[in-house]
Amino acid sequence: MNILVTGAKGMVGTALINNLKNIRDNKNRTRPNIHIDEIYEYDIDSMIEELDEYCQKCDFVFHLAGINRPKNNDEFMEGNFGFTSILLDTLKKYNNKATIMLSSSIQATLIGRYAQSEYGKSKLAGEELFFNYSKETGVKVAVYRFPNLMGHSKPNYNSAVSTFCHAIANDLDYTVNDRNTELELVYIDDVIESMFDLLEEKEDRCDYDGLNILSGKDGQYCYVPVSYKVTLGRIVDLLEEFKQQPKTLLMPKMPDGSFEKKLFSLYLTYLPKNKFKYELKMNKDDRGSFTELVHILDCGQVSINISKPGITKGQHWHNSKWEQFIVVSGHGLIQERNINTGETVEFEVSGDKIEAVYMIPGWTHNIINLSDTENLVTVMTCNEIFDAKHPDTFFEKI
Repeated sequence: MNILVTGAKGMVGTALINNLKNIRDNKNRTRPNIHIDEIYEYDIDSMIEELDEYCQKCDFVFHLAGINRPKNNDEFMEGNFGFTSILLDTLKKYNNKATIMLSSSIQATLIGRYAQSEYGKSKLAGEELFFNYSKETGVKVAVYRFPNLMGHSKPNYNSAVSTFCHAIANDLDYTVNDRNTELELVYIDDVIESMFDLLEEKEDRCDYDGLNILSGKDGQYCYVPVSYKVTLGRIVDLLEEFKQQPKTLLMPKMPDGSFEKKLFSLYLTYLPKNKFKYELKMNKDDRGSFTELVHILDCGQVSINISKPGITKGQHWHNSKWEQFIVVSGHGLIQERNINTGETVEFEVSGDKIEAVYMIPGWTHNIINLSDTENLVTVMTCNEIFDAKHPDTFFEKI
């Protein structure tokens, strides 16, 4: 299959091409039914002769090109309607029956705050071109009315999320006009997965009741089934929380598939290079060091413990707190004793065979570096973040 992507240098186009290449080059093997030979990239600086060539050879078209920040409103119709006409006419010239996808916008509904949108009018005109083209030629078309797209794009342009991400990551001033303004957001990775579904002819279809999606297999439009309705206030609050993570070590809750998880990934793409790395506090003494790596409200914390040769650490027990010791380098001995029954257990551990050992509540425990020359390096997880006022940690030798 040969695929043409217009608007190849835009946010969606860039992400789509990167991921189409992963399939083409067999790096992504999750879509075995998609076979890609050539990917034709067309953008505003391409030559019209290239479009002519691509329209002869392509088997599928992702039409993502469009104008959304013109110098004057006439450019909306020229870019969103005029170029679409050229594209369809060129395909028609070569009797190319390739399926074609259109990136439209929810603004094409011309409802509510979009009623006088020149951008929306140009997108609606492009949609009508597509539907008429399909009726005339019998070609399958897939029109997506995207809400606000959320991916790495130019700040201070057409994405409030990108603008806030960039400002907060780079310590810049920003303004939120109304914290209660709600956006419907679609994340770029979900868009890409929907484009793959379209290539496999299992796209999600819908009609519209005003601005609301009415899903149905015979719908005139297509849509991305995963979206999030979030206020501007919630977005900036999360971003400010993400910004503090290197200082607090606290990872926000980010359940699988959540908006928070996707926003954190997007936020990281706006970090300046000097913020890719941040310092961790190493608590050092003559026995070695102990460094907290990350805090997670639901799961506690993860730390790294370094014990010098011959050193014993621990010698304490907890009421409810539990830990895991995972030796990743060196040779050590973990000992545990039940403080009520006196029952004991011990485990010889080594970085040559990485294992996890639970420190059980009510069992005093230690870890001993058995080497005379090498440090013992242990990853330690705990079910709660250390609280100096309520440590639940009580000294008692094995």
